[in-house]
Amino acid sequence: MAEFDYDLFVIGAGSGGVRAARVAAAYGARVAVAEEHRVGGTCVIRGCVPKKMLVYGSHFAEDLHDAARYGWELGDIRFDWKTLRDNVNADVDRLEGLYTNTLDNNKVELFHERATVSGPNAVTLAGGRTVSARFILIATGAWPVVPDVPGAEHGITSNEVFYIDELPRRVVIAGAGYIANEFAGIFHALGSKVTVVNRSDQILRGYDEQIRDRLFQISTQKGIEFIFNASFERIEKREDGSLCVHFKDHERCDTDLLLFAIGRSPKTGGLGLEAVGVELNDKGAIVVDEDNRSSVPSIYAVGDVTDRVQLTPVAIREGQAFADTVFGEKPHRVDYGAIPSAVFSNPPMAGVGLTERQAREQFGTVKVFTSDFRAMRNVLAGRTERSLYKLVVHPETDVVLGIHMISPDAPEILQAAAIAVKAGLTKAQFDQTVALHPSMAEELVLMK
Repeated sequence: MAEFDYDLFVIGAGSGGVRAARVAAAYGARVAVAEEHRVGGTCVIRGCVPKKMLVYGSHFAEDLHDAARYGWELGDIRFDWKTLRDNVNADVDRLEGLYTNTLDNNKVELFHERATVSGPNAVTLAGGRTVSARFILIATGAWPVVPDVPGAEHGITSNEVFYIDELPRRVVIAGAGYIANEFAGIFHALGSKVTVVNRSDQILRGYDEQIRDRLFQISTQKGIEFIFNASFERIEKREDGSLCVHFKDHERCDTDLLLFAIGRSPKTGGLGLEAVGVELNDKGAIVVDEDNRSSVPSIYAVGDVTDRVQLTPVAIREGQAFADTVFGEKPHRVDYGAIPSAVFSNPPMAGVGLTERQAREQFGTVKVFTSDFRAMRNVLAGRTERSLYKLVVHPETDVVLGIHMISPDAPEILQAAAIAVKAGLTKAQFDQTVALHPSMAEELVLMK
């Protein structure tokens, strides 16, 4: 008789958990996964994927407007929110089916219910059954933060925004990080009056300052309003369904939709982790070592629940490394250096490596090269919106330490450029590369 019911029990069927489960099962492990919501996790179900589809949908607003400058006569144009919403959610259903099939095809047992940790090798399901596992992997991700103020229940988060019944006439977005700026661009393009409210005096803290300042400039020119240094006091719901948002240090704001995008916290509450000795940090994240192992040797964790780098591709790599190391006899660790990231704002931002500030703090002086230009598509469309590309270069070795950009298609360009930063290529090697003309990307090899 087997010592444990399973070799691995995964709590959470998001990107990291599914990768770990699939790979471990492929190595011959007996694997089970419990998911209390939907298979696919935040990215697939209520995050990156449906958000990117809304971004695509919102881009048609400007494209259709610009079409006249390119000779197209389109006549009456009308947008229907429900059509976009329902098509997006239908594709999310399709993707959830693919993730479920992946688990089934690898003979991973799936429990559609909540699971908690009841011992170093024990998991208790919501239905009352307790099972044993040689190893337990926590991959429950993170959850949107809602402020503790009266009336906060009248607002929504990124979990619910994909299911709203109508496109709101007015939207207030709390926060100024990547989620806030992405939905600001989406709602504004679709026709809503957008107000972004932040408790500090800047947007996108941690991103390169020149790039984020350019986004702020473009966003305000488009008509998005920003309110800084404002803290929530209370939210009132009126008889007509609209909301009145009161601030401690700013005049009130009326809106039809309030979206909280003030951050995400590791989803560890009620999992029973502390009771079995799993160490959590001051943010509630599971503390793990370089091999994703917690303070309890049989319990591991990957993804946003560890609050290291909250990006889906990172969670997937952590899940892969865990399974390879524990079950595949192929030990390796995730390299967290030079991870590319993007903000799918309008226009989008993308970056990899050190920002100018980070480079100066590390090396004292750095060389900075920029290209400030108007994309060809904007020139003919009559738009004044300008793109900005930036290279941060080591002052002595000439190695490109970071690339940061804001322009149409910036994330698509940055993914390829990130290879150069990861490989430690020099500015001279960029210069030696012949430009691909005419393209926006050619600016990367033409900066002087």
